[in-house]
Amino acid sequence: MNRMNRTDQTVSRSWAFGTASRSPFSHPSGFRGRLAGLVMLLTNDHQGVVDLLAVRPGDQVLEIGHGAGGFLRRLTATPAGMIYGVEPSAVMRDEAARRLRNEIASGRVELRLGTAEDTGLPTTSIDRVVALNNVAIWPDLEAGLREIHRITRPDGLVVIGWHSRTAPSRLTRRLALPEDRLEVLHDTMRRVFGAAERVELRSLTAFTATR
Repeated sequence: MNRMNRTDQTVSRSWAFGTASRSPFSHPSGFRGRLAGLVMLLTNDHQGVVDLLAVRPGDQVLEIGHGAGGFLRRLTATPAGMIYGVEPSAVMRDEAARRLRNEIASGRVELRLGTAEDTGLPTTSIDRVVALNNVAIWPDLEAGLREIHRITRPDGLVVIGWHSRTAPSRLTRRLALPEDRLEVLHDTMRRVFGAAERVELRSLTAFTATR
């Protein structure tokens, strides 16, 4: 059943940009938010992330900031047991719920309003965590990563990706982070998880860590 146990979040300051983002991509709402969700579906490259996650039969999987649900749909084709989505935008949560209505009805997918810093999930309950193209707009990078560390099971895998400077899409390339911001992300993941690896995918710069 689709649980809605978090309230919609207000626009907040980005750790990466140092300002409150007014972009429809940062907190999709209204018509512009739905349009942003469509753009996300068209520009996000998923297959490399699916390969990185290496979901095992029965794994509990979480996507943070799932948007309109494109990658959640990909996850339903893996052998995951339960798939969770946490999203700060009620508009995007509702878009994803429409796209995944059958999986939600069957009990395999559960969507929640929440953030990286406050997922609402139990400690050490998740085997695989993924966040695509939203980490730079989190207000507190370390708080988000520490929450992810809290909910991830021992030996669980975390994959966090952001738009790559070498992506085929011009829009995606324009959204790429400066190298110094990527280094902050990498260093913070290493501090929280003990180690982290950087992987360049077709449209994403990804960072992986094991709890």
